[in-house]
Amino acid sequence: MSLLEIRGLHKVFGHGSKAVPALRGVDLEVHRGETVGLVGESGCGKTTLGRIVVGLQAPTAGDVIFDGQRLEDLVGSKGFRSRIQMVFQHPDSSLNPRFRAGTTVREPLQLMKGGSRSDIEKEVDEVLTLVGLGPAYKSRLPRELSGGQQQRIAMARALMSEPELVVLDEPTSSLDQSVRGRIISLLREIQSARNVAYLFISHDLSTVRRIADRVAVMYLGRVVEVAETEEVFESPQHPYTKALLSAVPSFDPNQRTRRIILKGETPNPADVPAGCAFQDRCSLVHGRCREEMPKLETFTSGHDVECFAVPTLAASG
Repeated sequence: MSLLEIRGLHKVFGHGSKAVPALRGVDLEVHRGETVGLVGESGCGKTTLGRIVVGLQAPTAGDVIFDGQRLEDLVGSKGFRSRIQMVFQHPDSSLNPRFRAGTTVREPLQLMKGGSRSDIEKEVDEVLTLVGLGPAYKSRLPRELSGGQQQRIAMARALMSEPELVVLDEPTSSLDQSVRGRIISLLREIQSARNVAYLFISHDLSTVRRIADRVAVMYLGRVVEVAETEEVFESPQHPYTKALLSAVPSFDPNQRTRRIILKGETPNPADVPAGCAFQDRCSLVHGRCREEMPKLETFTSGHDVECFAVPTLAASG
């Protein structure tokens, strides 16, 4: 059974003529101990999805099932916060500037589990060591830490309650390349040690390829392709995925692909055309695309695509 199941998820901001759909029927699963990379252009709904998964926002429609229970029944219940955590994009803004690192990391355990002071301090030391810092950093304020060290403190805070799922929202985007690599290695080590699942939200496709077991591609509030990571990168099927991946730089001349430049602009989320939302930017568009919204269907085992132009799907549809 999946740890996380997202079914037909919708999120609309505003009302009436000012309503803006951010999510338009998202389906996605995350299994225990795996990393799912969630990619797509800015504004496609990645962060909104992540915030709904951790209970920071409520969906307009659809279901989020966590460990067999509806999320709306779990939010607010004792122990829920300890099971799902989130690491935000900018650690300098997500960390309290007045709290020393020890206080930041210690607080979740005090609030969620309690325990004796000595037991709590022991766990704080263990988690700080787990993220590659150590007890000596407990006295540091955020301004006394580098960006990479701040992000490690944010990760330690998220891990303090021993969560089963961590949503990572662009956790490496503000870091330089060398620090980014160390954070990715650290996340994999922690996952191996604790069997924690990650929903890794990013626009950095190279980083996603390094850490994710599967990749979900979003476009304008919908998941348009899902498959194992190498399957997505080596054999993308959706026209949008192909364009997205063509922009990833490669230093291997044998692996360089022609850059696909999409025509037009992303539609206004408040005025999405009938049918496929990608129709006005797609070179494969045909009549059905303008009349009917495609559904995420199986292309090959473990590889789902939302597109009428994919031959196997077109034949079966």
